[in-house]
Amino acid sequence: MTGAVEDKVIAVTGAGGGIGREIALALGAAGAKVVVNDLPGPNAPAVVSQIEAAGGTAIASPDSIATQEGGEGLIARAIEAFGRIDGVVNNAGNVRDGIFHKMSAEDWLAVQAVHLNGSFYTSSAAAPHFREQGAGAFVHMTSTSGLIGNFGQANYAAAKMGIVGLSRSIALDMERFGVRSNCVAPFAWGAMTASIPTDTPEAAARVEKLKKMEAHKIAPLVTYLLSDLAQGVSGQIFGVRANEIMIFSQPRPVRSVHHAEGWSPETIAQIAIPAMKGNLTPLERSPQVIDWDPI
Repeated sequence: MTGAVEDKVIAVTGAGGGIGREIALALGAAGAKVVVNDLPGPNAPAVVSQIEAAGGTAIASPDSIATQEGGEGLIARAIEAFGRIDGVVNNAGNVRDGIFHKMSAEDWLAVQAVHLNGSFYTSSAAAPHFREQGAGAFVHMTSTSGLIGNFGQANYAAAKMGIVGLSRSIALDMERFGVRSNCVAPFAWGAMTASIPTDTPEAAARVEKLKKMEAHKIAPLVTYLLSDLAQGVSGQIFGVRANEIMIFSQPRPVRSVHHAEGWSPETIAQIAIPAMKGNLTPLERSPQVIDWDPI
């Protein structure tokens, strides 16, 4: 991918560690000018130093994208340093896992603030610049916790599905301006996956498999989606797991039933649901659906 994003200015949120760090390093190696966003501290400057040591160009951004001011500040920092913005990777995240009936409003809001609100704030700040220049690309991180389901992550799953809707809407609304928006569901061991419970032998075995999935494997697809090579690819949901790239289906009607006299609760129970029973989606978790070992 060397040269595919050369001289593009790309902001990566949550880039002080994990997947975000690997994406930032890959973009820097490919010639992009990278805005490395993370909370105040040593992580973002360390990634900037690593990019610069390899001959790349980067600056650090300590803006909190959980606020509108922070999202706007991140994009303003890119414009001030490099004169433009060409891509945004909405990667920053947090977790506050807990079974739903015990989940507090505080834990709910804390996760929405970073994942969903943060993705909106950064994207809305970049959108006018993308529109004016007639080009731009968003990559938003989603998760199979939302796409499929998982235990104890109602806040996280809801935010990640909200991001899918946000990305699709951006893709539709901004297509005429040459702007693309896609989602990536990454499979990689990191700070957030480290919170997955290991209280059963099956869960412990799953976590051991997750540890084998390296974060840097996510970066090539993200780099591609940010590059001009991805023209015409927008509104999609991809997944990356080790050396495997997936594309996820999106909701579409799979079956319909008609009743000339209209429906009542009783006729729905007697006719409609039995007719559609074979098309009901099972109540499954992500590891039950994606049940093969990483490739």
